[in-house]
Amino acid sequence: MAEDAATLAREAGAADIMAVMQMIPHRYPFLMIDRVVDIHLDHSAVGIKNVSINEPHFQGHFPRQPVMPGVLIVESMAQTAAVLVVETLEGAAAGKLVYFMTVDSARFRKPVVPGDQLLVHVTKLKNRGPVWKFSGEAKVEGTLVAEATFTAMIMDD
Repeated sequence: MAEDAATLAREAGAADIMAVMQMIPHRYPFLMIDRVVDIHLDHSAVGIKNVSINEPHFQGHFPRQPVMPGVLIVESMAQTAAVLVVETLEGAAAGKLVYFMTVDSARFRKPVVPGDQLLVHVTKLKNRGPVWKFSGEAKVEGTLVAEATFTAMIMDD
């Protein structure tokens, strides 16, 4: 049944959590997106991350005033981009490992805290073979909270 739901989600230009987990190898506690709601093949995607106090990084970052680490926000951008790549390549990259090559111009403009819903917008800038470059923005309630440009490489098994 999960495959049927995943197929329907992809046809609608979106991916629910079950489809996301078929596309990328990340799992709890390092799966940083809950779904992808808007996929434009070979161009852009929008991921959603519901930020919860129950996430393990909040035990130490910071216990009295929890803030989502910026590197995890950038990771949510990368995971959203990975879903876009898998969809664009029609599943040929599903489950493959993707490694960061560069993270440039990262800026963190406002803290992301438990209860926030992070909208992660990624846009493909270019790709050449297994190397893909993206720009990413993360917003909470329409306010830009983080942005970065990043490059990643899809590794063959």
